[in-house]
Amino acid sequence: MSDPQRPRASLRTAVVWDVLAEALDRRVKAAGQDSLDVLDTGGGSGNFAVPVAALGHRVTVVDPSPNALFALERRAAEAGVADRVRGVQGDVHGLFDVVERGGFDAVLCHGVLEYVDDPAEGVRNAVAALRPDGILSLLAAGLGGAVLARALAGHFTEARRALEDPAGRWGEGDPVPRRFTAEQLTEAARAAGVEVGAVHGVRVFADLVPGVLVDTEPGAVEALLKLEAAAAELPAFRSVATQLHVLGERRG
Repeated sequence: MSDPQRPRASLRTAVVWDVLAEALDRRVKAAGQDSLDVLDTGGGSGNFAVPVAALGHRVTVVDPSPNALFALERRAAEAGVADRVRGVQGDVHGLFDVVERGGFDAVLCHGVLEYVDDPAEGVRNAVAALRPDGILSLLAAGLGGAVLARALAGHFTEARRALEDPAGRWGEGDPVPRRFTAEQLTEAARAAGVEVGAVHGVRVFADLVPGVLVDTEPGAVEALLKLEAAAAELPAFRSVATQLHVLGERRG
C-alpha cells in the first residue's frame, strides 16, 4: 500500500515501506482500532517513524544518539506529527529500561542487529516488546549483497573473505560489523517466538546501477522501483540483496 502523504519513495526504503504500511493496515483492521502503538528501536532521525506517525499511529523511537533524537524531534515537527512521535535515549539491549514490555502493536528493528553485541538478544527484546499477535519488522545488512558488490568492484579477495567470514565482513576497513543471510534472520525471529510471514530482498539492484542512469533516464526511478518490488520476494534475487527484511507476528 503506497501512502499518498509520504514524500517520493527512495530506492533504499520503498520495498520495506510498502510491506510495512500494508502490515500496519492489516493490524489496524484486525484489532478494530483507529491507530497503533509502534516502537522503532534504533529509529534515528525518523526515516520510518515520521511516515508511520503520518498514518495516524503513535510512535516511540529508542535510539542511543542524542543528535539523532534531536533531528527526529525537528523532523516530526516539520511533518506536523510531533504529538504522535516520542524520542527516548536507549538501545535494544537495555530496551526495558526505557519502554514497557509487551506494550506495542508493532516493533521496527531496522539497521540495529548489525551493530549490537548479541543480535539474538536484540531480536528477543524486540519481540518481548510486542503485544500478542503484534508485528515485527526486521531489517539488516545482507551477506550476499556485500559479496556481489565487492566482486563487481574488482575486489575479489575481499569478496571471498566476506563470503567465508562468520560475520560477513570483507576486511578491517569494513564499516559494517556483521551481515546476515535470510536463513539466519528468519531463524532468529522464529527462535524468539515470531511466525515469519515474508522475507524480502531490499536494494537488489539499486546499489549496483550507476546513479547517472537513474538520474538522467526519464522514468528510470519508477521503473527501478517496480523492478525492486518484483524481485524482492524471489529467493534467487533475495540472496544477493544489500539488505534483508523479515516481517512476522508474535505468536500467542
